[in-house]
Amino acid sequence: MIKVGLLAYGAIGDEHNQAVLTTPGLTTVAVCDQKAERISAALKISPEAKVFTDADEMLESKLFDLVIISTPPNTHAAWAKKALSLGINVILEKPMALTTAECDQLMALAKEKGLLLVVYQNRRYDSDFLTIQKALADKLIGEVFHYEAFVGGYGKPCSFWHSDKLISGGAIFDWGSHFIDQIMTLLPYPIDHISGLNQKRHWHHITNADHAQVVITYKDGKQAVFINSDLAASRKAKFHLLGTMGSLTGNWDKQAGDRPADLPAIITLTKSTGETQILPPVKAAPNAFHQGVADFLLSNIAMPITTAQSRDVVAIMQAAEESAVLNARPVTANLLTQ
Repeated sequence: MIKVGLLAYGAIGDEHNQAVLTTPGLTTVAVCDQKAERISAALKISPEAKVFTDADEMLESKLFDLVIISTPPNTHAAWAKKALSLGINVILEKPMALTTAECDQLMALAKEKGLLLVVYQNRRYDSDFLTIQKALADKLIGEVFHYEAFVGGYGKPCSFWHSDKLISGGAIFDWGSHFIDQIMTLLPYPIDHISGLNQKRHWHHITNADHAQVVITYKDGKQAVFINSDLAASRKAKFHLLGTMGSLTGNWDKQAGDRPADLPAIITLTKSTGETQILPPVKAAPNAFHQGVADFLLSNIAMPITTAQSRDVVAIMQAAEESAVLNARPVTANLLTQ
Protein backbone atom coordinates (compact mmCIF):
# COMPACT_ATOMS: atom_id res chain seq x y z
CA MET A 1 0.00 0.00 0.00
CA ILE A 2 1.11 3.54 -0.76
CA LYS A 3 0.49 5.74 2.28
CA VAL A 4 -0.89 9.16 1.32
CA GLY A 5 -0.85 12.50 3.13
CA LEU A 6 -3.19 15.33 2.15
CA LEU A 7 -1.57 18.74 2.54
CA ALA A 8 -4.41 21.30 2.69
CA TYR A 9 -8.01 20.21 2.40
CA GLY A 10 -9.79 22.88 0.38
CA ALA A 11 -12.47 22.45 -2.26
CA ILE A 12 -10.53 19.71 -4.04
CA GLY A 13 -9.78 17.79 -0.83
CA ASP A 14 -12.79 15.51 -0.86
CA GLU A 15 -12.15 14.61 -4.50
CA HIS A 16 -8.62 13.44 -3.71
CA ASN A 17 -9.64 11.72 -0.48
CA GLN A 18 -12.50 9.81 -2.12
CA ALA A 19 -10.23 8.80 -4.99
CA VAL A 20 -7.55 7.51 -2.62
CA LEU A 21 -10.20 5.59 -0.65
CA THR A 22 -11.44 3.76 -3.75
CA THR A 23 -8.11 3.26 -5.56
CA PRO A 24 -6.44 -0.10 -4.92
CA GLY A 25 -2.94 0.42 -3.57
CA LEU A 26 -3.55 3.83 -1.96
CA THR A 27 -4.61 4.75 1.57
CA THR A 28 -4.91 8.12 3.34
CA VAL A 29 -2.95 8.14 6.61
CA ALA A 30 -2.56 11.87 7.31
CA VAL A 31 -4.34 15.15 6.63
CA CYS A 32 -3.28 18.73 7.34
CA ASP A 33 -5.42 21.86 7.42
CA GLN A 34 -5.85 24.80 9.80
CA LYS A 35 -9.64 24.81 9.62
CA ALA A 36 -11.49 22.39 11.92
CA GLU A 37 -14.42 21.95 9.54
CA ARG A 38 -12.10 20.79 6.78
CA ILE A 39 -10.41 18.28 9.08
CA SER A 40 -13.86 16.98 10.06
CA ALA A 41 -14.77 16.56 6.39
CA ALA A 42 -11.56 14.61 5.75
CA LEU A 43 -12.12 12.31 8.71
CA LYS A 44 -15.60 11.40 7.50
CA ILE A 45 -13.88 9.68 4.56
CA SER A 46 -10.65 8.57 6.24
CA PRO A 47 -11.40 8.30 9.97
CA GLU A 48 -8.06 6.67 10.82
CA ALA A 49 -5.95 9.47 9.34
CA LYS A 50 -3.61 11.34 11.70
CA VAL A 51 -4.50 15.02 11.93
CA PHE A 52 -2.08 17.94 11.61
CA THR A 53 -2.57 21.71 11.61
CA ASP A 54 1.09 22.49 10.80
CA ALA A 55 2.34 21.55 7.34
CA ASP A 56 6.00 21.41 8.32
CA GLU A 57 5.18 19.04 11.17
CA MET A 58 3.12 16.85 8.87
CA LEU A 59 5.85 16.53 6.24
CA GLU A 60 8.58 15.96 8.80
CA SER A 61 6.56 13.14 10.40
CA LYS A 62 7.32 11.02 7.30
CA LEU A 63 4.21 8.96 7.95
CA PHE A 64 3.49 8.65 4.24
CA ASP A 65 5.12 7.82 0.91
CA LEU A 66 3.13 10.29 -1.18
CA VAL A 67 1.76 13.76 -0.45
CA ILE A 68 -1.00 15.52 -2.39
CA ILE A 69 -0.36 19.27 -2.19
CA SER A 70 -3.53 21.36 -2.57
CA THR A 71 -2.25 24.69 -1.26
CA PRO A 72 -2.60 27.94 -3.29
CA PRO A 73 -0.43 28.09 -6.44
CA ASN A 74 2.17 30.56 -5.15
CA THR A 75 3.14 28.01 -2.46
CA HIS A 76 3.29 24.90 -4.67
CA ALA A 77 7.01 25.13 -5.36
CA ALA A 78 8.03 25.62 -1.72
CA TRP A 79 5.96 22.74 -0.33
CA ALA A 80 6.90 20.40 -3.17
CA LYS A 81 10.58 21.21 -2.67
CA LYS A 82 10.35 20.40 1.04
CA ALA A 83 8.47 17.14 0.43
CA LEU A 84 10.91 15.95 -2.22
CA SER A 85 13.86 16.90 -0.03
CA LEU A 86 12.39 14.65 2.68
CA GLY A 87 12.09 11.73 0.26
CA ILE A 88 8.31 11.99 -0.30
CA ASN A 89 6.64 11.48 -3.69
CA VAL A 90 4.51 14.47 -4.76
CA ILE A 91 1.21 15.11 -6.51
CA LEU A 92 0.75 18.85 -7.07
CA GLU A 93 -2.45 20.68 -7.82
CA LYS A 94 -2.20 22.79 -10.94
CA PRO A 95 -0.47 24.92 -11.95
CA MET A 96 2.78 23.16 -11.14
CA ALA A 97 4.27 26.52 -10.09
CA LEU A 98 4.14 30.14 -11.22
CA THR A 99 7.45 30.11 -13.14
CA THR A 100 9.36 27.64 -15.28
CA ALA A 101 12.43 28.25 -13.12
CA GLU A 102 10.56 26.83 -10.12
CA CYS A 103 9.29 23.92 -12.21
CA ASP A 104 12.79 23.09 -13.42
CA GLN A 105 14.16 23.15 -9.88
CA LEU A 106 11.47 20.74 -8.72
CA MET A 107 12.01 18.41 -11.68
CA ALA A 108 15.76 18.34 -11.06
CA LEU A 109 15.21 17.57 -7.38
CA ALA A 110 12.70 14.79 -8.13
CA LYS A 111 15.15 13.24 -10.59
CA GLU A 112 18.01 13.48 -8.10
CA LYS A 113 15.92 11.80 -5.39
CA GLY A 114 14.35 9.22 -7.71
CA LEU A 115 10.85 10.35 -6.74
CA LEU A 116 7.54 10.90 -8.51
CA LEU A 117 6.54 14.50 -9.18
CA VAL A 118 3.29 14.82 -11.11
CA VAL A 119 0.56 17.43 -11.53
CA TYR A 120 -3.13 16.60 -11.13
CA GLN A 121 -4.26 17.53 -14.65
CA ASN A 122 -7.77 16.33 -13.90
CA ARG A 123 -9.33 17.94 -16.98
CA ARG A 124 -7.57 15.32 -19.10
CA TYR A 125 -10.27 12.97 -17.78
CA ASP A 126 -13.30 15.18 -18.52
CA SER A 127 -15.74 13.45 -20.81
CA ASP A 128 -15.99 16.41 -23.24
CA PHE A 129 -12.20 16.46 -23.63
CA LEU A 130 -12.08 12.68 -24.10
CA THR A 131 -14.89 12.88 -26.67
CA ILE A 132 -12.96 15.49 -28.67
CA GLN A 133 -9.76 13.46 -28.33
CA LYS A 134 -11.49 10.36 -29.76
CA ALA A 135 -13.07 12.38 -32.59
CA LEU A 136 -9.64 13.70 -33.59
CA ALA A 137 -8.07 10.23 -33.33
CA ASP A 138 -10.87 8.93 -35.58
CA LYS A 139 -10.12 11.82 -38.01
CA LEU A 140 -13.76 12.91 -38.04
CA ILE A 141 -12.89 16.51 -38.99
CA GLY A 142 -9.61 15.95 -40.85
CA GLU A 143 -6.63 18.11 -39.90
CA VAL A 144 -7.36 20.64 -37.16
CA PHE A 145 -6.09 24.12 -37.99
CA HIS A 146 -8.07 26.30 -35.57
CA TYR A 147 -8.98 25.61 -31.93
CA GLU A 148 -10.87 27.83 -29.50
CA ALA A 149 -11.55 27.23 -25.81
CA PHE A 150 -13.61 29.58 -23.66
CA VAL A 151 -14.63 29.76 -20.01
CA GLY A 152 -16.48 32.48 -18.17
CA GLY A 153 -19.59 34.60 -18.22
CA TYR A 154 -20.69 37.93 -16.80
CA GLY A 155 -20.54 38.14 -13.04
CA LYS A 156 -18.66 39.56 -10.08
CA PRO A 157 -15.60 37.37 -9.40
CA CYS A 158 -15.08 36.00 -5.91
CA SER A 159 -12.62 37.70 -3.56
CA PHE A 160 -10.93 34.39 -2.67
CA TRP A 161 -7.30 33.66 -3.63
CA HIS A 162 -8.34 32.58 -7.14
CA SER A 163 -8.88 36.25 -7.93
CA ASP A 164 -5.59 37.48 -6.43
CA LYS A 165 -2.92 37.57 -9.13
CA LEU A 166 -0.03 37.32 -6.67
CA ILE A 167 -1.44 34.07 -5.29
CA SER A 168 -3.11 32.44 -8.31
CA GLY A 169 -0.82 33.77 -11.03
CA GLY A 170 -3.72 35.65 -12.62
CA ALA A 171 -6.67 34.88 -14.88
CA ILE A 172 -4.49 33.14 -17.47
CA PHE A 173 -3.01 30.78 -14.86
CA ASP A 174 -6.28 30.08 -13.04
CA TRP A 175 -8.20 28.35 -15.84
CA GLY A 176 -5.33 28.17 -18.32
CA SER A 177 -3.77 25.42 -16.23
CA HIS A 178 -6.67 23.25 -17.41
CA PHE A 179 -7.43 24.50 -20.89
CA ILE A 180 -3.88 25.04 -22.15
CA ASP A 181 -2.97 21.54 -20.96
CA GLN A 182 -5.86 20.24 -23.06
CA ILE A 183 -4.73 22.26 -26.09
CA MET A 184 -1.16 20.99 -25.86
CA THR A 185 -2.39 17.41 -25.46
CA LEU A 186 -4.69 17.57 -28.48
CA LEU A 187 -2.36 19.67 -30.66
CA PRO A 188 1.19 18.46 -29.81
CA TYR A 189 2.87 20.28 -32.67
CA PRO A 190 5.91 22.61 -32.80
CA ILE A 191 4.95 26.05 -31.47
CA ASP A 192 6.27 29.26 -33.00
CA HIS A 193 5.13 31.95 -30.58
CA ILE A 194 2.64 32.96 -27.91
CA SER A 195 0.51 36.10 -27.60
CA GLY A 196 -1.29 37.10 -24.43
CA LEU A 197 -3.59 39.90 -23.39
CA ASN A 198 -5.04 40.93 -20.03
CA GLN A 199 -7.81 43.53 -19.85
CA LYS A 200 -8.91 45.29 -16.65
CA ARG A 201 -12.17 47.06 -17.39
CA HIS A 202 -14.73 46.66 -14.63
CA TRP A 203 -14.05 44.44 -11.59
CA HIS A 204 -11.65 46.55 -9.54
CA HIS A 205 -12.12 44.77 -6.20
CA ILE A 206 -9.70 42.04 -7.37
CA THR A 207 -6.32 41.96 -9.12
CA ASN A 208 -7.00 39.27 -11.75
CA ALA A 209 -7.77 40.51 -15.25
CA ASP A 210 -11.46 40.80 -16.18
CA HIS A 211 -10.79 39.31 -19.59
CA ALA A 212 -7.70 37.29 -20.52
CA GLN A 213 -6.66 35.72 -23.80
CA VAL A 214 -3.86 33.42 -24.95
CA VAL A 215 -3.10 32.72 -28.60
CA ILE A 216 -0.76 29.85 -29.48
CA THR A 217 0.57 30.02 -33.03
CA TYR A 218 2.19 26.89 -34.40
CA LYS A 219 5.06 26.77 -36.85
CA ASP A 220 2.77 25.53 -39.65
CA GLY A 221 0.21 28.31 -39.05
CA LYS A 222 -2.28 26.44 -36.89
CA GLN A 223 -3.68 28.50 -34.03
CA ALA A 224 -5.24 27.75 -30.66
CA VAL A 225 -7.02 30.41 -28.62
CA PHE A 226 -7.98 30.31 -24.94
CA ILE A 227 -10.21 32.98 -23.35
CA ASN A 228 -11.15 33.41 -19.69
CA SER A 229 -13.64 36.23 -19.22
CA ASP A 230 -15.75 37.67 -16.41
CA LEU A 231 -17.22 40.23 -18.83
CA ALA A 232 -18.91 37.86 -21.28
CA ALA A 233 -22.62 38.68 -21.16
CA SER A 234 -23.09 36.10 -23.90
CA ARG A 235 -20.93 33.01 -23.65
CA LYS A 236 -19.05 31.52 -26.54
CA ALA A 237 -19.00 27.77 -26.96
CA LYS A 238 -16.62 26.01 -24.57
CA PHE A 239 -14.86 24.43 -27.55
CA HIS A 240 -14.79 25.21 -31.26
CA LEU A 241 -12.46 23.25 -33.51
CA LEU A 242 -12.17 23.73 -37.27
CA GLY A 243 -10.73 20.97 -39.42
CA THR A 244 -10.23 20.40 -43.12
CA MET A 245 -13.23 18.03 -43.22
CA GLY A 246 -15.59 19.47 -40.59
CA SER A 247 -15.81 21.02 -37.15
CA LEU A 248 -16.48 20.20 -33.51
CA THR A 249 -18.43 22.45 -31.17
CA GLY A 250 -18.65 22.01 -27.42
CA ASN A 251 -21.85 23.70 -26.25
CA TRP A 252 -22.45 24.40 -22.58
CA ASP A 253 -24.92 22.05 -20.91
CA LYS A 254 -27.91 24.20 -19.92
CA GLN A 255 -28.64 21.87 -17.00
CA ALA A 256 -25.71 23.51 -15.19
CA GLY A 257 -27.57 26.83 -14.96
CA ASP A 258 -25.27 29.70 -13.98
CA ARG A 259 -22.32 27.33 -13.44
CA PRO A 260 -21.86 25.77 -16.89
CA ALA A 261 -18.27 24.69 -16.21
CA ASP A 262 -19.63 22.23 -13.64
CA LEU A 263 -20.92 19.93 -16.39
CA PRO A 264 -19.14 18.59 -19.51
CA ALA A 265 -19.93 20.34 -22.76
CA ILE A 266 -22.11 18.61 -25.35
CA ILE A 267 -19.90 17.86 -28.36
CA THR A 268 -21.46 18.30 -31.80
CA LEU A 269 -19.82 17.19 -35.03
CA THR A 270 -20.59 19.24 -38.13
CA LYS A 271 -19.56 17.49 -41.34
CA SER A 272 -18.41 19.26 -44.48
CA THR A 273 -21.88 18.58 -45.92
CA GLY A 274 -23.50 20.59 -43.13
CA GLU A 275 -24.92 17.49 -41.47
CA THR A 276 -24.68 17.60 -37.65
CA GLN A 277 -24.39 14.86 -35.06
CA ILE A 278 -24.10 14.93 -31.27
CA LEU A 279 -21.24 12.62 -30.38
CA PRO A 280 -21.72 10.06 -27.60
CA PRO A 281 -19.70 11.12 -24.55
CA VAL A 282 -16.53 9.19 -23.79
CA LYS A 283 -16.00 8.61 -20.09
CA ALA A 284 -12.80 7.93 -18.20
CA ALA A 285 -12.40 4.96 -15.89
CA PRO A 286 -13.13 5.91 -12.26
CA ASN A 287 -10.15 7.53 -10.52
CA ALA A 288 -8.01 7.05 -13.64
CA PHE A 289 -5.38 9.57 -12.52
CA HIS A 290 -4.97 8.19 -9.01
CA GLN A 291 -4.92 4.63 -10.32
CA GLY A 292 -2.17 5.69 -12.71
CA VAL A 293 -0.15 7.01 -9.77
CA ALA A 294 -0.63 3.76 -7.83
CA ASP A 295 0.34 1.68 -10.87
CA PHE A 296 3.49 3.73 -11.36
CA LEU A 297 4.63 3.59 -7.75
CA LEU A 298 3.76 -0.08 -7.23
CA SER A 299 4.46 -1.58 -10.65
CA ASN A 300 6.51 1.07 -12.52
CA ILE A 301 3.83 1.41 -15.22
CA ALA A 302 4.38 4.68 -17.11
CA MET A 303 2.19 7.65 -16.19
CA PRO A 304 -0.02 9.06 -18.99
CA ILE A 305 0.66 12.58 -17.66
CA THR A 306 4.30 13.67 -17.51
CA THR A 307 5.86 16.39 -15.40
CA ALA A 308 7.46 17.93 -18.49
CA GLN A 309 4.01 18.45 -20.03
CA SER A 310 2.76 20.30 -16.95
CA ARG A 311 5.96 22.31 -16.82
CA ASP A 312 5.40 23.40 -20.43
CA VAL A 313 1.86 24.51 -19.62
CA VAL A 314 3.48 26.91 -17.16
CA ALA A 315 5.93 27.97 -19.88
CA ILE A 316 3.05 28.84 -22.22
CA MET A 317 1.23 30.81 -19.53
CA GLN A 318 4.39 32.61 -18.46
CA ALA A 319 5.07 33.60 -22.08
CA ALA A 320 1.47 34.80 -22.40
CA GLU A 321 1.87 37.01 -19.32
CA GLU A 322 5.12 38.42 -20.73
CA SER A 323 3.34 39.12 -24.02
CA ALA A 324 0.44 40.80 -22.21
CA VAL A 325 2.86 43.32 -20.69
CA LEU A 326 3.90 44.09 -24.28
CA ASN A 327 0.26 44.53 -25.40
CA ALA A 328 0.08 41.08 -27.06
CA ARG A 329 3.35 41.21 -28.96
CA PRO A 330 4.57 37.66 -29.74
CA VAL A 331 6.85 35.94 -27.24
CA THR A 332 8.72 32.63 -27.65
CA ALA A 333 7.99 30.11 -24.90
CA ASN A 334 10.79 28.16 -23.23
CA LEU A 335 9.51 24.62 -23.90
CA LEU A 336 10.99 21.24 -23.02
CA THR A 337 8.68 19.05 -25.09
CA GLN A 338 9.30 20.71 -28.46
